[in-house]
Amino acid sequence: MPRVAPFLALLAVAGLAPAQEPTVPVPDTIRAEGVPPIPRSIAAALNRYQNIRSAAFQGWDDEEGQRAVYITTRFADTAQVHRVASPGGDRRQLTFLPERVLGVSPRPHRGQYLFVMDEGGAENYQLFLQDRAGGEPVRLSDGKSRHESAKWSPAGDLLAWSSNARNGKDMDLHVAAPADPAFRRILKEVSGQWTVSDWSPDGKTLAVEEYISITESYVHLVDAATGAVRTITPKPAEGEPKVAVASPKFSKDGKAVFYATDRGSEFRRLARFDLATGGETILTDIVPWDVEEFALSDDIGLLVAATNEEGLSVLRRFDGRDGEFGTAIEHPKGRVTGLEFRRGSGEFGLSLDSARTSSDVFSVDLTPWRSSDLAMPDRSSPRTYRWTESETGGLDASTFVEPELVRFPSFDGTSIPAFVYRPAGAAGPRPVLISIHGGPESQFRPGFLGRLNYLVNELGIVVIAPNVRGSDGYGKSYLKMDDGFRREDSVKDIGALLDWIATRPDLDKGRVAVSGGSYGGFMSLAVQTTYNDRIRCGIDVVGISNFVTFLENTQGYRRDLRRAEYGDERDPKMREFLERVSPLNHAGNIKTPILVVQGANDPRVPLSESEQLVAAVKKNGVPVWYVVGLNEGHGFAKKPNQDYQQAVEVQFLKTYLLGEGESSK
Repeated sequence: MPRVAPFLALLAVAGLAPAQEPTVPVPDTIRAEGVPPIPRSIAAALNRYQNIRSAAFQGWDDEEGQRAVYITTRFADTAQVHRVASPGGDRRQLTFLPERVLGVSPRPHRGQYLFVMDEGGAENYQLFLQDRAGGEPVRLSDGKSRHESAKWSPAGDLLAWSSNARNGKDMDLHVAAPADPAFRRILKEVSGQWTVSDWSPDGKTLAVEEYISITESYVHLVDAATGAVRTITPKPAEGEPKVAVASPKFSKDGKAVFYATDRGSEFRRLARFDLATGGETILTDIVPWDVEEFALSDDIGLLVAATNEEGLSVLRRFDGRDGEFGTAIEHPKGRVTGLEFRRGSGEFGLSLDSARTSSDVFSVDLTPWRSSDLAMPDRSSPRTYRWTESETGGLDASTFVEPELVRFPSFDGTSIPAFVYRPAGAAGPRPVLISIHGGPESQFRPGFLGRLNYLVNELGIVVIAPNVRGSDGYGKSYLKMDDGFRREDSVKDIGALLDWIATRPDLDKGRVAVSGGSYGGFMSLAVQTTYNDRIRCGIDVVGISNFVTFLENTQGYRRDLRRAEYGDERDPKMREFLERVSPLNHAGNIKTPILVVQGANDPRVPLSESEQLVAAVKKNGVPVWYVVGLNEGHGFAKKPNQDYQQAVEVQFLKTYLLGEGESSK
């Protein structure tokens, strides 16, 4: 092989040094510190992966006998509202705004829809009303407070939602008549987090969820005229187990309320509450998994539920005519969200993504299954329609890797599940990226990796996504295993994962990186302070560096929610513990390179959490790359910022995990 370096040195001496490779410009909306110039070749290699799109089902436009759907998808820098008139039909963009649209609620009988948007990622969600035909949207909220869970009455004349406009903390119930600006009032002042879930069919009553924590929540019925409250799932007596009850929905005849509850069970089961008798009937006791979503048709006997079974969604149907429940509905394998029936039909819409399919919009028509015509061919099979087919940047999605579900034993014998994405055909031992989800009351689901596919497909990195103790989806006992004074146990789970990696001949224990966002950012930092000698580098995205300062500075409306999980910093013993387990107080242990990413407007994990961590680690004399999105919140939402962040992450991993100049395959 020719010796290239001496030749380049001679060129430099002669004043003929080779031209520098063009670099990626830093967006005006980014503050980058310690980040070297990123070669433009990195951006070019990422281009196709950065042009993967997705679509999310946002509801039916079924006025005047139409069969169309509202979706959100991105064609410029942010996700906007589109309308699709038929399965596989063209997408017509309805909003053209600089900020992303987060949710859509079609207004019944009016040809209008409500959408939710914030500014700069601050999560002060605002409500806007717009005509389907177009025109300027009309803001219905105050422009500064947080507004969420907006629901239309069945007639479309009233809108109910929750907002912290009164004091910046408590989510009061509000009601308004958009056609009458004078009619707008607080229906009920509350303490804590109350959200509107549904209206009764007669438009007189709201079904409301009071959320205290993921393991404790209750359902109330609120009179839409007076604010009077009837609690249908009371709090348990002192010493009895807490109960989580979620997503209440009225039956179509108004005689019952359906909800998901973990009362008497490890998992959230679907229940029916009879409003006349007060009796509760469990409908899904045969399914040992969480019911995470459900929908009711106009026919009171037809119900569909999505259960979370080892991270994958299974759709199941219930027919009140014969009491049948639990029959799985055939659909593409993946993760399902957003179930909603089209009025007057047996067809429901949903979003679905999988390892090889970006999120797209589908519908399933159960009419064939419900048909009483025995001569109808294959009456047991529902019809599935695909409404969108999102672009994958010209990539062959069939080459994307399907994950393998593995389990490894932790320090105390607890079995920890993890999803492993191995590059196809790559010889080992391969470098590893441990990717830890946020929450912590969340769960890594084996859906679409999106941009992360670049790490697997192009760099040959094995991505391992563990669901450490405290993750959702595995029962409430598992969910509680990291609460309060047991916070360090979840970090020990990653130590056990490092042990497991060391036993695998296909994995390189000497080339391991760790990454995480939000609570996953805390976990990444905790791994870097606890097991720094076993990793090459780490990435922290909007992560908690100190639990005490985090709890003191996070937005007031969510402070008590976090105290229920992490502990109350006002208690001296808990405060001492939180300080002891906080990565900031062990930042001197970080002796390997670190990349920190933060949104300047983050209301959940404030900018100060990253600022103090970066300042502390810089004292160690190790490479610290720091990227701040000046117009972003809890994670980057705008495509130019996302593109730059990914280019930085790839360069960081190429430099410190793979080693400069190392072959990627």
